[in-house]
Amino acid sequence: MNEIPNRQAICDVLRKEAKSDKDIVVLCSDSRGSASLTSFANEFPKQFVEVGIAEQNLVSISAGLAKCGKKPFAASPASFLSTRSFEQCKVDVAYSDTNVTLIGISGGVSYGALGMSHHSAQDIAGMAAIPNMRVYLPSDRFQTAKLIKALLLDEKPAYLRVGRNPVADIYSAADCPFEMDRATVLLEGSDVAIIACGEMVQPSLVASQMLAEKDISATVLDMYCVKPLDIEAILKAAEKAKVVITVEEHSPFGGLGSMVSQVIAQNCPKKVVNLTLPDAPVITGTSKEVFAYYGLDAEGIANKAIVLLEDE
Repeated sequence: MNEIPNRQAICDVLRKEAKSDKDIVVLCSDSRGSASLTSFANEFPKQFVEVGIAEQNLVSISAGLAKCGKKPFAASPASFLSTRSFEQCKVDVAYSDTNVTLIGISGGVSYGALGMSHHSAQDIAGMAAIPNMRVYLPSDRFQTAKLIKALLLDEKPAYLRVGRNPVADIYSAADCPFEMDRATVLLEGSDVAIIACGEMVQPSLVASQMLAEKDISATVLDMYCVKPLDIEAILKAAEKAKVVITVEEHSPFGGLGSMVSQVIAQNCPKKVVNLTLPDAPVITGTSKEVFAYYGLDAEGIANKAIVLLEDE
């Protein structure tokens, strides 16, 4: 069982690369512990900036450092980074085209019982609506590491969301196919296409295995690149399937499901059902408890696919 959260995978890559790349700078808003970046701060104090609980300053300082030739990675809870500093993300990072990677930690409902004030169920919609802002939700620690390495090689703005807790491995160190801004096809099938991002990829994959036991063939796409969206992969999966299901740890509006629905409606119209969190404050509980309650676990995803196919 994996015990390494995606946020730790981010720190591990940055620590390794910072030894030879002194332009890498990590910034936190009193969140080095929750971002698993304490070891980076201790090892590279001259490449670390603590701004305190000031998310707007965090983003603006990062943009300024980028204009000076640095490679800033700004980490803060996703619920605050995507709301309190939205204007700075829009203007200082995206509009100014600065080489800033915004890391939203403890994303989705991973803050659990702290409730709606600490949940980030609107960040995909908000960040994706900003021109020139890319949005990524990696699914496990291996893909997270590959993504950070890729972001170190370009100079474009990006928003990256990871959860708080370890997630089950989908890939491995030896087998983690990755292409920047292209979805990873985990399975190919002909009955249902399941398109998921972030922590919803693993239960989607398990759901496909449950469906296979009932002779239902599923395509599973790991759409870690929510923006830019891999339209080609979506259309290829949709054209072969009877129904399409999207799965995300997000509000029903403006997220992966909305984007996929637009693409399919314009190109190959067929039934698309979006599995999401509700348009309401979610129940109190751990991520797994919340997912199970709203049908975002493997059993819920599989059952929804069965019902949809029965209606076809």
